[in-house]
Amino acid sequence: MRRGTNLPMMGDFNQSVILDAIRRSSEGLSRVELVEAIGLSPQAVSNITRRLLDADLIVEAGKTGSGPGKPRTILRINPSGRYAIGVHLDPAVMTVVLMDLMGSVLHRRTQETPLGNDPSSIIDAILHEVRLLIDESGVDTERIEGIGVAPPGPIDQPAGTVVDPPLLLGWHRVPLRDALVKATGMPVLVEKDVTAAAVAEIWGGGHGSTQSFIFVYIGTGIGSGMVVNGEVLRGTSGNAGEIGHIVTDPGGPHCSCGLRGCVAVTCDPRSLVLEAEALGMLKDLRQRSGGTEIAESFLHLCTAAERGEPVAVEILDRAAARTARAVSVLANMLDVDRVIFGGPFWGPLATRYLEVVPASLLDFRAARSIHPVEVVSTGIGEDVAAIGAACLMLEQTLGPRADRLLLAN
Repeated sequence: MRRGTNLPMMGDFNQSVILDAIRRSSEGLSRVELVEAIGLSPQAVSNITRRLLDADLIVEAGKTGSGPGKPRTILRINPSGRYAIGVHLDPAVMTVVLMDLMGSVLHRRTQETPLGNDPSSIIDAILHEVRLLIDESGVDTERIEGIGVAPPGPIDQPAGTVVDPPLLLGWHRVPLRDALVKATGMPVLVEKDVTAAAVAEIWGGGHGSTQSFIFVYIGTGIGSGMVVNGEVLRGTSGNAGEIGHIVTDPGGPHCSCGLRGCVAVTCDPRSLVLEAEALGMLKDLRQRSGGTEIAESFLHLCTAAERGEPVAVEILDRAAARTARAVSVLANMLDVDRVIFGGPFWGPLATRYLEVVPASLLDFRAARSIHPVEVVSTGIGEDVAAIGAACLMLEQTLGPRADRLLLAN
């Protein structure tokens, strides 16, 4: 059943719509252009922009107009009007960024994720990095909207907890959001890493105007973020996009789910490392289990492929074809026109995957004769999940979210 409209909140929603329209315009917008673009009355636009100016969220940036009539005052976002912190927690590496209102990363810190099975040690490390980031930046903490955190899934997004991620030992329903709120006093949101990465692409990926795409995230694990008609698909608990148990090789290794050849045992970095060890490619390296150790072995493998070592090349090409099979399932289901790859371990794979995946994807797509699907690297860089987490924090507090219009329970 649909909820009713909360009319007292309509003003805040309209303010968010205007702020978002100004942010998305590279040259800024005049009040007249805002009236034309959004459909509010001139008086409403004037009142709202005055409030935004008073809040230091926008600035007047000169005048424009070459014809008859009064020159128009251009309104632009004030980048330093608000900030957000984004945290990406990968089992191998933690990244923390400070982002301004225009999506520019002002400061960045990264460190290896602490080993062990005690979640509190990792949470303490996150807090340490956040505090150092704030101190280094010198920004007014009153202007920091909060902290967005992007851990691996599965998560319970409404509860802000992390639920048994495969490579974070001991993380059983860890209340990550509440722990960070208590320690920092700031608003905190938790969103799955692949979803955060997809949001970052919406904000600033630089790939044109496509509204429907799949983001394939390759970190210590592999997953997908899905965007259809400009909206991120999250699911009931925030875990949409879990592709680990799509079968890519029916004769492949056994998976914990009972099937054979799932993405989780054929496509992620750990699987490629195990395959390389089984083929003698990494015979001098013992089997790896921790995120940092897997990362080291994975880079050995990718470096060997770059040198043209046949076994390494074969492993990566086979993994690329398997990944394309999994992605084709989503591409067929959602009918998207772009697939974007990214994540902390995407860089070493990019050259070979961008050679193999497009042709393999074409073989499996149902709509291949109707429209193409472009396969590209992220336009954000390896910090895409951390940046997306910061974007989500700004979007939650300042973006034009329709749920603000709904009556509370």
